[in-house]
Order: sequence, then C-alpha cells, then structure tokens
Amino acid sequence: MKRIAVINQKGGVGKTTTTVNLGAALANRGGRVLLLDMDPQANLTVHVDKRPDLESHTLTSLLVEDTPLKDLVQSTGQANLFVVPSDTSLAGVEQVLANRIGRETILREALDVFPDAANFDYILFDCPPSLGVLSANALVAADWVVIPMQAEYLSLQGMAKLLEVIQLVQKRLNPALKIACVLPCMVDARTNL
Repeated sequence: MKRIAVINQKGGVGKTTTTVNLGAALANRGGRVLLLDMDPQANLTVHVDKRPDLESHTLTSLLVEDTPLKDLVQSTGQANLFVVPSDTSLAGVEQVLANRIGRETILREALDVFPDAANFDYILFDCPPSLGVLSANALVAADWVVIPMQAEYLSLQGMAKLLEVIQLVQKRLNPALKIACVLPCMVDARTNL
C-alpha cells in the first residue's frame, strides 16, 4: 500500500482536485483507493457526494476520540474508491490535541493497526492549507508527498517553508518520507512562469 500526502500550505492551489482526480484515476485502473479528507473545509467529502453536516463518523472521531479507522471508511459512488470524510469540527482538533503527547503520530498509528490496510493499494491524504497538527499527521503517516503548486512567483516563495517542514519530519518522525513531485497546477501558457 502506498500512502501519498497531497500538501501545500497555500490555499486554492489544487490539493483537493488533485487528490480526488488522482484517486479516481487509480481506482479506474483497478487500484483500491482510500481518500482521507484532512481539511476542515471538507471539500473532498462534498466532492464524493457526502454531506459533511450530516456525517457523524469523520476524521475528527479518529484523531480526538480514537475511533478505529475501520469504523470510518465509507464507500463512494465509484467502484474501488473509498473515503474517510471530514467535517467542520476538524478545525478544533488543533486546540484539542495541543497538549497531547504524540499528537503527530495518531494517524500513522491508526493506519498501522488498520485491519483492512491490505485491501487498499493507495491511501491519499488531502491536507489542509496550513502546516499544523493535521498536516503533520499526514506527513508522518505518508510514504510520498505530492506538492500541487500554482505556476506563480509567490507560490514558489512559500515552497521554502514547506520543504523545511518536510525535512524536519524526515529527520525526526518519518525518515522514509520522500517527495514524489511538485505538480504545476493552473498553468497559464501565456506566461513563462
């Protein structure tokens, strides 16, 4: 099973679109894919036809209440594509976990004991537009990082901080983490950026 975090601390760069479409493409090719919506905006959840306001078993349940991952996985309308939904309560997780020891490793530990892990070929993490506890959990649990980035000067400036965070996670929490690619999104072919 390959674990891929789609991350960039900048909002509106195509993280959710990349995660959903990559997941759907892998599922179309016969891979079994689990999407984890780690963003309190819950756009990925909506994208796979779930209602965040009606969901009771979300990623918040795993991170705060230690609900087993197997109890949170839901099917989607597409064969081979599954989701752990998000909801707006995920926004409060940063404060709830502020003093919890090992808060960055909760997701990895949940995946390590996930009994259905062998049934999935890919797990994709749709990260929020920040570098807090939620993103740290994804980086600690992931094998690979995909960084969607707008082809703009200011987007490139923000990459330095993200790379620092990835290097820190590699050094202290997940030495196996690798950057798969920086994915240019929303490219304007009329410019040379």
